[in-house]
Amino acid sequence: MSTSTTARRLAAVVLTTAALGGVAALPASAAGHPAPQHRPDVRISRVQYDSPGREDGSNRSLNREWVEITNTTRHAVNLGGWTLSGRDHHTYTFHHYRLGARATVRVHTGIGHDTRTDLFQDRRHYAWDNHSDTAVLRNDHGRTVDIASWGRRHR
Repeated sequence: MSTSTTARRLAAVVLTTAALGGVAALPASAAGHPAPQHRPDVRISRVQYDSPGREDGSNRSLNREWVEITNTTRHAVNLGGWTLSGRDHHTYTFHHYRLGARATVRVHTGIGHDTRTDLFQDRRHYAWDNHSDTAVLRNDHGRTVDIASWGRRHR
């Protein structure tokens, strides 16, 4: 075997090894795997779908059913026009509400006076199914921002 043939083979091995190493170094999404899910900046952080105590339909019981929305950013977010809805298509629309930086607001089902930390849907019936439901938060363009589901799906 000549020196030039050995040099060419060695060069081919080095190039092949480098090419394979480059494929292994690609990010997972480029290698055909989905990229990790990005946590939304504004998200559904907690849901109290089963009102504690006796569910008697009273306003007190209705307001013990709630969804918390949290802003995880360092900047306030205008939620005007955003919606929170369930599988039964009941929808709460945020009006002129600004969620502060790293703040949380609790959206209650019943009737009440809105504050910086508590908003009220002013409903006279429970909004969330105790056994199975899905809360969907959408921005003012109708795009889904976050989803929280519980129980087994009936539908």
